[in-house]
Amino acid sequence: MNREISRSNALLLPVILLAIFVVPSSISGTAIALPSIAIDTHAPLPSLHWVVNAFNLTFACLTLAWGALADSLGRKRCFLAGVAIYTLASLLSAIAPTTLVLDVGRALAGVGAAAVFSCGIALLSTNFEGAARVRVFALFGTVAGLGVSLGPTISGLLLDAFGWRSIFYAHAVILLLVLLSAKVVPQDGVVAGKVPNFDFGGAFLFSAALFVLMIGIVQGSQWGWDDWRVLALAATSLFIFVLFWSQERRHATPMLDLSLLNNGPFVGYSLITVAGSFGFVTLLTYFPSYLTSVSSMSATQAGLTMLLLTAPMLVCPIAAGKLVARGVSSTRVLIISLFCLLVGITWLALVSGPSVSLVFLTPALLLIGAGYGLAAGLVDGLALHVVPDQKAGMAAGLLNTFRLGSEAIAVSLYGAMLTTLLYGRLRPELSAFESDGATVQRWMNDVAAGNFDIRVPVGRSGDIHELLSYSYDSAFHSVLWMLFGIVIVLTVIIARLIRRANEKGAYSTEVEITQ
Repeated sequence: MNREISRSNALLLPVILLAIFVVPSSISGTAIALPSIAIDTHAPLPSLHWVVNAFNLTFACLTLAWGALADSLGRKRCFLAGVAIYTLASLLSAIAPTTLVLDVGRALAGVGAAAVFSCGIALLSTNFEGAARVRVFALFGTVAGLGVSLGPTISGLLLDAFGWRSIFYAHAVILLLVLLSAKVVPQDGVVAGKVPNFDFGGAFLFSAALFVLMIGIVQGSQWGWDDWRVLALAATSLFIFVLFWSQERRHATPMLDLSLLNNGPFVGYSLITVAGSFGFVTLLTYFPSYLTSVSSMSATQAGLTMLLLTAPMLVCPIAAGKLVARGVSSTRVLIISLFCLLVGITWLALVSGPSVSLVFLTPALLLIGAGYGLAAGLVDGLALHVVPDQKAGMAAGLLNTFRLGSEAIAVSLYGAMLTTLLYGRLRPELSAFESDGATVQRWMNDVAAGNFDIRVPVGRSGDIHELLSYSYDSAFHSVLWMLFGIVIVLTVIIARLIRRANEKGAYSTEVEITQ
C-alpha cells in the first residue's frame, strides 16, 4: 500500500472492502438460485420475482437516506447498523420457510446494503487522504467489480454443493466477520442526536412511487396489462411521482435537485447508466436461468459461463481511463461502449439457442460486458464535470438514482415481459396436455422461473421438455430484441444530449481520470 496509510487504517480497509464485496456479489449471484428456490418452495411466480426485486428496490431507494443519516448520527454507527441488518436479513433469507419470508429478508438485505455501500464509501473518504485515498478508491472499484464478476460463479458453486440456502448463509458469515471486526472502524466525531438535514418525505414518496410501479410491472404478466388493477397501479405511481416532484420543488434541502434535469449533457450521461441497466444488468440477473433451463447447464457451469459477461468489468474501466489519458475522446469511448452493448445483444439474439456451443456465445457476452465496463470507467466523472461545483453532491445523488432506479425497473420489466410472452406461447400448447386451468397456470409459472420439471402423462415427457425449451428460448429472444430497441432509442437520445457538451466545450478529453 502506501506509507500515508496508518496501521489502523490498513486494518480498516479490508473490513470495509469485505462488506462492500457482499453487496454486488449478492446482486449478481442471487438470481442463479431462482429455479432451485421455485422447486423447493413451490413459490408463486410474483413472489419469486420479488426475491430479486425487493433487494433492488430498497437498495435503490435508501442509499441517499443512509448517507444523510451517516452525516448526522455517525458513519461508523450507521455502517455497523447496516452490516447488522444485512447479516440478520441474510440469516432470515437462509432459513425462510416460505417465499414471503424470503422476500421480506431480501428487502431488509437491501436496506442494510444501502447503508454498507453509502457509509462504507464515506468511511473510506474520511479516513484516507492524498495518494492513499486514490489507491483506496482504486481498490474499492476493483473489489466492487470482483463482486459483480464472481457473484454468479460463487453462488453456482454453493448451489450445486449445498443448495440455495447456503448462498445466504455465506453472506451472513462474511458480514458477521465484519461485525466482529467493528473495533477497527474508527469513531468519526459526529455528535449523535443531531437532526438529519434530509428530505425524508421526498425519500418516502420516491420509494412509494417506485414500489407501486414495480408491483404493477410484476403483476402485469399475471393479471394482463390492460387489467384495471394494473392500470390503477400505474396511475397511482404516476400520482405519487407528481407529489414527489412537488415536494422536491418546495423543500429547502431536497432529496434530489430536479433542476439538474434541465442540464442536457448531465441527463445524457445519466441515461448511459440506464442503457447499461437494460443491456447488461437484466442479463446479469436472468441469463443464468436461461443457461440452467434451456441450455441444461448445472448451476456451477452457468456461474462459470457468466464470467464471460462479468469479467470485462475488471479491465474495461481501467482501459477506458487509459484511452482517454492517451487522447482518445471521452465521447468516442462512450459511443463505443454503447455500440458494444448493441452489437453484443444482437449477437446473443442471433446465436443463442438450446444446443449452441459456448464458442458462439463468448463474443456476445464479452461485448455486452465490455460495453457496460467501458462506460463505468468514465460516466460518473463526465456527468459531474458538466454541473457547477456547488451542485456536485446533488448531481452524484441524482446520477445514482438514475442508475439504481433504472436497474430496479429494468430487472422487474424483463421478468414481467418474459413471463407474458411465455404465457402467450405456452397456454394453448399446455392445454393439450392438461385440461385443468389451475394446473396449466402453475406449469407456466414454473417454466417462467426456469423450472422445466413438469409431470405429464407417461411417454410424453420428451415432447413437453422440447416444447418448454423452445417456448422459453423464443420468449427470451423476443425480450432480447425489446432490450435492443430500448438501448438503441436511448443511444440516439444520449448522442443528441451529449453533443451539446461538445458544442459548448463543456468538457474535454483531459477530464481528470485517476488511475
